[in-house]
Amino acid sequence: MCLSRLLLVCFLLSTTFSFAQPAPAAKPAQAAKAALGFSVDNIDKTMNPCVDFYQYACGNWLKNTEIPADQPEWVSFIELYERNLVTEREILEKASVNNPGRSAVEQKIGDYYSSCMDEKAVDAKGLDALKSELDRISAVKDKTGLIDAIAHVHLIGPNPLFRFYSSPDLHNADMVIAYVDQGGLTLPDRDYYIKDDAKMAEMRKHLTEYATQMFTLAGRSPQQAADSAQTILRIETALAKASMDRTLRRDPKNRDHKMSRDQAATLASNFYLNRYFTAVGAPSFSDLNVSNPDFFKQVNAVVESEPLDAWKIYVSWHLLDSAAPWLSKPFVDTNFKMQQYLTGQEKIQDRWKRCVDSTDQALGEALGQKYVELTFGPESKQRMLKMVDALEKALDQDIHGLPWMSEDTKKQAKIKLQAIRNKIGYPDVWRDYSSLNIERGDLLGNFLRANAFESKRQIVKIGKPLDRKEWGMTPPTVNAYYSGSHNEIVFPAGILQPPFFDQKMDDAINFGGIGAVIGHELTHGFDDQGRKFDPQGNLRDWWTEQDGKEFEKRAGCIADEYGSFVAVDDLKLNGKLTLGENTADNGGARIALMALREMLAQDGKSGEKSDGYMPEQRFFLGYGRVWCEKRRPEFSRMLVSVDPHSPGRYRVNGVMQNMPEFQQAWGCKAGQPMVRQNACRVW
Repeated sequence: MCLSRLLLVCFLLSTTFSFAQPAPAAKPAQAAKAALGFSVDNIDKTMNPCVDFYQYACGNWLKNTEIPADQPEWVSFIELYERNLVTEREILEKASVNNPGRSAVEQKIGDYYSSCMDEKAVDAKGLDALKSELDRISAVKDKTGLIDAIAHVHLIGPNPLFRFYSSPDLHNADMVIAYVDQGGLTLPDRDYYIKDDAKMAEMRKHLTEYATQMFTLAGRSPQQAADSAQTILRIETALAKASMDRTLRRDPKNRDHKMSRDQAATLASNFYLNRYFTAVGAPSFSDLNVSNPDFFKQVNAVVESEPLDAWKIYVSWHLLDSAAPWLSKPFVDTNFKMQQYLTGQEKIQDRWKRCVDSTDQALGEALGQKYVELTFGPESKQRMLKMVDALEKALDQDIHGLPWMSEDTKKQAKIKLQAIRNKIGYPDVWRDYSSLNIERGDLLGNFLRANAFESKRQIVKIGKPLDRKEWGMTPPTVNAYYSGSHNEIVFPAGILQPPFFDQKMDDAINFGGIGAVIGHELTHGFDDQGRKFDPQGNLRDWWTEQDGKEFEKRAGCIADEYGSFVAVDDLKLNGKLTLGENTADNGGARIALMALREMLAQDGKSGEKSDGYMPEQRFFLGYGRVWCEKRRPEFSRMLVSVDPHSPGRYRVNGVMQNMPEFQQAWGCKAGQPMVRQNACRVW
């Protein structure tokens, strides 16, 4: 269903689509920009902040905000993403004008975008654009040939049956090795296939209806299409049953199974892995990590028991599903209808938005060069670096003052903190796309070639030293991340805009926004996953046994707290799935406030009010503004299963309940809802 891009954009924390539509008028764009900034007008002063701080900070925003019809939710990440789309569109429309003065970068991004916007040409081609790829699968004669077809499909887009990729060695992070892992599902999670509740059963029904419609559009008879849809459900249910639960996958030790290439091939002989590695163009290697050996053991029998024709239907389906958004209108509409069932989104995004997104996904560092020129100056970078330095010093002080951690573990934690790399705004070296062929008027071809370019770029890393200068997000992305295997925090220019980071705002608001995000990402280095990686990014236990137990006890408090929150209807949050993000939210807010206090003390501004609020109160209001959020119920229900982040209400109130600093700033009393009797604290 091509959900991966949707989920990237909506998880955010994530990131991450009639010819020649007119550009939006200037006034709405300016209004959106103004609305993004912090404003006391969002505050509901009829609410007691000690009773429900989220409602206090966001009440008027919630009252006056509607979810746009083309979105499953509305939150600051999406607001900023929408504003960034307008900037990117201006870049792409200028670059799409075919003139001899264009640079190589402008040619690629301009021609890709132009091809995407040429809806008339796309509709005229229909399924013909994908026919040669579908014919290749149809021509497979046996199951050894099937693995060749799967290898090719893996290169150009989706991941039927399993996943193959490169990543740092868990025990030697300076080297990149091969990984094979579970995969091959259309619906967002294994639970959609194996849970018996009515909502999951309904989604399985929608999947078969969707597949039936798509196969019918692809030329099968109604009965053939219906039978093919049942084949998809049968095979994917078997894959789901063999897949590891998301919560178990959070522990990197559960995904640590390095073995020789021959051992992996023997583990699942029907996968013909050695043949696959050759077919996919992997360089020579002797060892790899099999993230979930049980998946390959169990599915090995399924590969044998299912007939060849069933597997050809299944592989064709994944190719058809991934390509659907870039085929003719009937395919696009059918694909979107399935998306609606999962997210509640009322209408599809305008084509220009989808095309901007697709260009960013295919050529993100080419588009990013132009985006950075317009949006991210040296002053912004210097102020960000100053904030990062302040946050790192605050985390160092926090570690030093922890009463439950021994001096031995504190020493190791500080070594790891000092080793964290900071990437701000954009890469030092831009990616070279010169070998990627972009042809004007060939949307699907460009899409498939861009996928193959990225697949091959990743595969060729196997057996080579890790390039620590590389970025995992494009510059326009409204997101940030911490990587345990790289031991780095990364902040693309896309998120370094209001309401997260506003050059015109006071430090209190900025520390409540981007400061808390920086603190969040730093804390990820010491959450339930990140703490298991050492300063070099190796999976190594650097904790004393007693300190490890103390951590788990405190993390358990966080998991229990958030597991009691109701996400939607009868569904509570999964406290274990969201543990890392909740730990990072709590730790990030605390150290951001510590850093703000230090900066205010240095500047002598700790007692100055603004808009009637003291700086610490403005810090919490700035934090709350970032998480003002409205979600469609369908989307909320889906995210409970797949998203490791809590909804905005609990990202605010869950943190406030645990912070004595919040209670002091607002004069809260024991017994009020924002004063948790048994407050949780890890960092």
